[in-house]
Amino acid sequence: MDDLTNSSEASCIFCKIVRGEVPSEKAHHEDDKIVSFPDYRPVRPGHTLVVPSAHYRWFWELPDDIANDLFKVARTLAKELKEKYDADYVRLSIVGKDVPHVHIHLIPQKFSDSVSAA
Repeated sequence: MDDLTNSSEASCIFCKIVRGEVPSEKAHHEDDKIVSFPDYRPVRPGHTLVVPSAHYRWFWELPDDIANDLFKVARTLAKELKEKYDADYVRLSIVGKDVPHVHIHLIPQKFSDSVSAA
C-alpha cells in the first residue's frame, strides 16, 4: 500500500462495491478510475454517489488526474440527473466524514425542496 491509501481499504464499503464484493446497482458511470452508484439512503430520488475506484480517504489526497476525472464525471452526471429527474438544479456535496473514501453526492433538487443533509 502506498502513502495515499490507508489501512481501511480492506473494510471500506465503497471499495467493496467497486470490487463487486457488495451488491450495488452501478449507476450512470463506471470506468477504471471512477464509479457512480445510487446512495444507499437517498435524501431525494436520484441521489447518486461518485467515487474514485482507488481508495483515498481525503479529497486533498487525490492525484490531480483522478480529481479532474472525478469532477468531469460528476459534472456530466449532474446534467443527466437534472434532466432525468426534472430538477431545477443538482446539489453537489463533498463531506467525507461518514464513509472514509472520497465521494461526491449528487442530489437532484427543486427550488421548492427543503434542503436536507448529505
